[in-house]
Amino acid sequence: MKSNYIISINQSNMNNSVYILEDRSLLYISGEEAQSFLQNLITNDINKVTEKKSCFASLLTPQGKFLYEFFIIKHKLGYFVDCEKSQTENLFNQLNIYKIRSKIDILNLSNEFVVVSFDKNKFLSLDRAKDEPGNTIKFREDPIFLDPRNSELGARLIINLEKLYLSLKKLGLKDDNIEKYYEKSFNLGINPKNLNDLQNKLFGIEYNLEELNAIDFKKGCYVGQENTARIKLKDKLSKRLLPLKVIDGNIEKDEAIFHNEKEIGKILINDKKYPFGLIKFKEADFKSNLKFKTKKSIIEINLPKWIKI
Repeated sequence: MKSNYIISINQSNMNNSVYILEDRSLLYISGEEAQSFLQNLITNDINKVTEKKSCFASLLTPQGKFLYEFFIIKHKLGYFVDCEKSQTENLFNQLNIYKIRSKIDILNLSNEFVVVSFDKNKFLSLDRAKDEPGNTIKFREDPIFLDPRNSELGARLIINLEKLYLSLKKLGLKDDNIEKYYEKSFNLGINPKNLNDLQNKLFGIEYNLEELNAIDFKKGCYVGQENTARIKLKDKLSKRLLPLKVIDGNIEKDEAIFHNEKEIGKILINDKKYPFGLIKFKEADFKSNLKFKTKKSIIEINLPKWIKI
């Protein structure tokens, strides 16, 4: 029988680690025009976001280039926007530029709220939780949602900082090293951080936004919609952001990647642990385990299972 919050399941299959995502920040958008305001800007359909469902989305340039990514969660009379901390100030300013005379308020709640992530099975032990991307429930007043990009990344809890540790104790969660979360995300082929390195460097659809459930091709217009739809409908997608593994040497940002002396991509994120490159994936040979090269390194390019070529 279910308790108020947790049902009894096999604890041996449950990871009780929690990762406090100190690299994330929260904006809050409210007001009578908040829904229409977001609908006209973001790549996903805000009408799908309810008390029971959250989404992943992006804000692009008018040309369809990547600028920002974030989660949108319904909360009371408005929406939480869960974004990378390094992008918070610029995203806040960008939204205010688009605001013009819209009847909305945009608040930066980064000093008051925090985002944490924990295991999928732990989430599914909670009352009313479902194994559906973006599925959202409440723990008391606080939203918890299954990551809409990939459920293997677990669930995210948005909570007031003052209540954080008491709630984690009640949920039976124990603080763990955030690097484990980054590593899981990277191994799944999903970029965990360094988003500013990608701004204006690739189209949103090249960032795998479709596969990460961040684009709704059936919704109306949004910023960057025309080029995004054109690439999709005319099958012009030839490059993707993919994770890299450095076998030998060192990589540098923006340097070219070669396959049989032919340039097939470039380094966009040169993080030592979690590097990513923009790859002409149709020209790369992923089946023969060949090593790819830059001027100073030998690398592997990993194709996530959720990408079909």
